[in-house]
Amino acid sequence: MMTRFLFLILALAALPALSACGASDADAPPPLSEAALAAIVPQPGVPREQLARAVDDLFGDEATGETRALVVYSGGRIVAERYGAGFGADTRFIGWSMSKSIAAVMTGMLVADGRLRLDESVPIPIWQRSGDPRGEITLRQLLQMRSGLRHTEGGSPPYTADNVRMLFLDGRDNMAAYAEAQPLEAEPGAKWEYSSASTVILADLAARMLTDSHDPGLRRQAVATYLRARLFEPVGLRSMVPEFDAAGTLSASGMIHATARDWGRFGEFLRHGGAVKGAQIVPRGWIAFMTRPSPRNPGYGAQIWLNRPQPEGEQVLLPGRAPQSLFGCVGHLGQYVLVSPTQGLTVVRLGKSDNTQRKVALDHLARIIGLFPARKSAG
Repeated sequence: MMTRFLFLILALAALPALSACGASDADAPPPLSEAALAAIVPQPGVPREQLARAVDDLFGDEATGETRALVVYSGGRIVAERYGAGFGADTRFIGWSMSKSIAAVMTGMLVADGRLRLDESVPIPIWQRSGDPRGEITLRQLLQMRSGLRHTEGGSPPYTADNVRMLFLDGRDNMAAYAEAQPLEAEPGAKWEYSSASTVILADLAARMLTDSHDPGLRRQAVATYLRARLFEPVGLRSMVPEFDAAGTLSASGMIHATARDWGRFGEFLRHGGAVKGAQIVPRGWIAFMTRPSPRNPGYGAQIWLNRPQPEGEQVLLPGRAPQSLFGCVGHLGQYVLVSPTQGLTVVRLGKSDNTQRKVALDHLARIIGLFPARKSAG
């Protein structure tokens, strides 16, 4: 009798512990799939399961739209890589406006070569006519999106926007002619306005500096050869493919394609100040210029976004949620190359997200970036 009584007491005493154990199991997150874990290297430098879960949540959250690729470089090596259905390591993804940062690097090379000067009037022939105020526009102002040229990046309906007209409608065969024909709506340097037309003008300048010919084929060949020899091959961007319009002008505002890994390599190149394995491909000072706040928008540099608040409160990067030194190439529909020098980190996210979905995707990217500590040596 006494034995049964003691057994009953012990069983009752164990109930709270068993109950707590059951509650803990119920609250625990579901186990990760083998595919989710396989996307993370065995020793990523941060808790592997946490990183795998953060990446898995990015791909699984329908509120982000569609994530097609994610590549995370930490300390110069890939520690996470995952693709959506139908996409893979060999898929070339369109960069959309991430391409603008390629144009900025190309422009920096032309400046380093002595072919262009940052604070001189840009040599656009129709602007050099006597009395034309556009002759005051400098290369620096074009790079920093403060040329003063009339431009509407987006509109409703979409076909009314200059960007759409230039890329796909009446300006598509000679985008530079469309962009360069626009009048001033503000004094050069006085106003910041995001403008794909400014990048198209940079691309036209590159062709003008590299060949005297107006032949579209020769213009295309001159720029393609320059990019391949001076940037793509030295940096290892072997998948990168640029598009050109019918006039032979590089579609630098949005039509450069590359694999996710190569977009990441480009981010790593920027993180290292324009160098690859110690070889300086573009002057370090040029990358510093690209990533320095511009006078009219501290959240924008030269054809690249900075991790600071935007003047009108738009969320572009992650101010307050990632290091201020972070900068990024950002493209239409949620393309990102996010570079955090203090963390030795480059994160590439490619996909298809509308404006609302992009904010959710950024939340997930903030969570991924937040797992990585600052590095003593951001190599």
